[in-house]
Amino acid sequence: MTGRAAPVDRPLDRAKLLAARYSAAEARPYLASALYALTVVPSPGPAGVTTMGVDRHWRCYVSPGFVDRTPVPELAGVWIHEVAHLLRDHHGRADRLPAADQRDPLRINIAQDCEINDDLLADGLRLPEGRMEPGRFGLPTGGLFEGYLPAIPHTPPHQHVDCGSGAHGVPAPWELGGGEGTARIGPVEAEALRRTTAQAVRAHRRTRGRGSVPAGWERWAEQVLEPVVDWRRALTGAVREAAAWAGGAVDYTYRRPSRRTPALGGRVVLPSLRRPLPRVAIVVDTSGSMGDEELAAALGEVTGVLREVGVGGNRVAVLACDADVQAVNRVTSAQQVTLAGGGGTDMRVGIAAALDVPDRPNVVVVLTDGYTPWPDGSLPCRVIAALIGPDAPQPPDWVETVRVPPAG
Repeated sequence: MTGRAAPVDRPLDRAKLLAARYSAAEARPYLASALYALTVVPSPGPAGVTTMGVDRHWRCYVSPGFVDRTPVPELAGVWIHEVAHLLRDHHGRADRLPAADQRDPLRINIAQDCEINDDLLADGLRLPEGRMEPGRFGLPTGGLFEGYLPAIPHTPPHQHVDCGSGAHGVPAPWELGGGEGTARIGPVEAEALRRTTAQAVRAHRRTRGRGSVPAGWERWAEQVLEPVVDWRRALTGAVREAAAWAGGAVDYTYRRPSRRTPALGGRVVLPSLRRPLPRVAIVVDTSGSMGDEELAAALGEVTGVLREVGVGGNRVAVLACDADVQAVNRVTSAQQVTLAGGGGTDMRVGIAAALDVPDRPNVVVVLTDGYTPWPDGSLPCRVIAALIGPDAPQPPDWVETVRVPPAG
């Protein structure tokens, strides 16, 4: 949080501080478990925190001077502000930012405060003066800090903004080390607290009705309890990992003798190891239940991933299949694919045809809505199913699965 520089600190007024936490938990009971999980750490003096801040271990650092001069209602708002950094996993999300952004924790913290404070103010909470809000930078409310960050100037307003490593991810000078004796919460416990709080948000709304929980907290709870998986990232990871696995197979060849052969005086020729590129087959479900937009999107992602890992040209076969194989293409781009078909659905036929091509694939990717029978297993390759649509049935356990939401 922002605030004025603290005067010489007196001992921490714990009664006032804890009264503010009690007030915050009473007014927002769905946040109570998270609020009471925070461990208070007094942080006095010029080297201490200016207001309040948190570290990754759910320790809340508090300036005694800030507590003295701040009314209880505002302290209650700051309690919720700080625990929001941790509940929203701001430090974990900051760790996933580009390296250039990570080097500027002040801008990250400002963007994070904008994400939190608009929700808190809309909920009627009081916060100290000098707080960061989206409108201060001409930004709309209701966004995430990653979206706000590009609009935050590299020379932001001269405000002291440091909510600690529990927000921007960079340890502050006033934080305790990870191995010190003060109580701390680990990543597993933290994730359990997030889920418990999200369930409390959902239960509060169910019992109190619409409008009893701010929209920002509702969105957060739904994301925690029913996360939306980035299917492109998941599909990219699955295809890349499978291709790397297949490409990791090695064999011996005498076409290029081993570099150790000369050491044997030419009497023995040793083979060298080769690492072949994998071959990939993409089986596309072109039955009547499949949409062209979803097929094109998923196929474009798969071929893009294959190009990234160096697999292309005649090493990729695309088979259009409904109840029978309608077309087989060796492709270098998604635009070359013929999506024929439109009848019934049996991906077993497509997978069998893929395995019967002259150069058997190491990896088979099936783009389907899931309404198909599957082989019994024990196939001589890895199989990845990109399931298109929210209601696609789950394939057998031996099939690696990525779910692709409908377009739009």
